[in-house]
Amino acid sequence: MAQIIDGSGLAKDIRCELRKELEQFMAAGHRAPHLTAIIVGEDPASQKYVTNKMNACKEIGISSETKVLPASTTQDELLQLISEQNSNPNVNGILVQLPVPEHMDERTICNAVCAEKDVDGFNEINVGRLALDMEGIIPATPQGIKAMLELSNIETFGRNAVVVGRSKNVSLPMAILLSSDGKNATNALDATVTICHRYTPPKELAKFCRQADIIVVAVGKPGLITKDMVKPGACVIDVGINRIKDEQTGNFRLVGDVDFDEVRQVAGHISPVPGGVGPMTVAMLMKNTIKAAKSQVAYRSD
Repeated sequence: MAQIIDGSGLAKDIRCELRKELEQFMAAGHRAPHLTAIIVGEDPASQKYVTNKMNACKEIGISSETKVLPASTTQDELLQLISEQNSNPNVNGILVQLPVPEHMDERTICNAVCAEKDVDGFNEINVGRLALDMEGIIPATPQGIKAMLELSNIETFGRNAVVVGRSKNVSLPMAILLSSDGKNATNALDATVTICHRYTPPKELAKFCRQADIIVVAVGKPGLITKDMVKPGACVIDVGINRIKDEQTGNFRLVGDVDFDEVRQVAGHISPVPGGVGPMTVAMLMKNTIKAAKSQVAYRSD
């Protein structure tokens, strides 16, 4: 049976370390970092995600505020709010909870958050810095997965990795982190990476996965990765979050993109859903907020 990678436990340890780091930062005479979260609309999932992030802020000692806008908010109105937060010297981090309503352009919104306060790492400058293996803010989910692999002593150097999915916010930055040179700024993982997506034929997807030492799947399709697609001893990281109805009880439950009960019989390591990548994402968002605050203090000192 696979060893379960306990994202909740790892995230708790990281939050504890961040709290100590923040205490030292404030003992040096600096104020607590401030994070502003913006939600447009009343999507329950988005509200829950932001609540989890704000609770983590409170635990660590980061000041935070949530601005909730109606779904009828225009793109220009949202851009104006983002501009105000960019200009506010008391705000160190800004996140706009995705997805935004359909009448808004997600890329325009992400690029509107200035790179120095972009704790999600979605601004094109931070994405470009990641691609070029330069210092910047790395998206929280890929950064959390990297930490999971490292803290679980999963060897990545020269290993085969498959990323299933090609989203701009998770899968592509994950592929970059897996494949980039570990000697440079991002301390990346030096794996050989294959990217699969919706147009990869099922037989080819299965073939690529069976060759992989590490599989990271993030597509939003329950049970996509099955036991026969996993090489014995491989590490399987499940980013998917799917709400499905239990036919026996009639209740809804969260599952990932991996057939967990079956795959854990052959994998060496596996992350659960929930309790895997999700808590690590929140922890890395906190890390990015502290990093942003420290960088802004250093910039003002210069």
